[in-house]
Amino acid sequence: MARATWFCVDIECSGPVPALYDMISLGCVPVWKDSDEWQIGEGLYLEFRPEAPGVDPGAMAVNGLDLERLRREGLPMADGLRTLSEFVAGALRPKSKPVFVGHNAPFDWSFVSYAYQAADQVNPFGYKALDTKALSMGILGLHWFDSNKEELDKRLQLPPVARDRVHRADYDAWYQAHILVQLLQRMPGIS
Repeated sequence: MARATWFCVDIECSGPVPALYDMISLGCVPVWKDSDEWQIGEGLYLEFRPEAPGVDPGAMAVNGLDLERLRREGLPMADGLRTLSEFVAGALRPKSKPVFVGHNAPFDWSFVSYAYQAADQVNPFGYKALDTKALSMGILGLHWFDSNKEELDKRLQLPPVARDRVHRADYDAWYQAHILVQLLQRMPGIS
């Protein structure tokens, strides 16, 4: 059976789609199983220099990041992606493959995948992503509209939500790692 190192990834962005808007921050937290225990590793946090033409005020209100500060201090995308790839390679457990995990993975993965393609770099996660919203539908029998973090907080043994840290990519990736562990524990034989 194939083994995985799961990488919970969360991004914050300046709008709803890649290319027209920027991925401006990213959090990534590895999860793996040692013997019979699930482990949540130390995470990575990156902030990127914005370059795309679009800025959606609603998206910026959600993430609370300062675009002017990011223009001065953010990493160039290519440099940040190399850092992410090195992080994934360094956190990958022996004899395992990396798996991108997101809570609404299609959204986060699209920004990450686009960025790797635009930077002419290899995406360490490939073209696949695991979505914890869809996973929770199957494992917990939820409707899609009930697979949100608030409902999962009621049904799973999750840490208390730090409301002042929500929508910060590193915190959200860490929280999503706890969601993933709780869901995977309900799936015998997964490693």
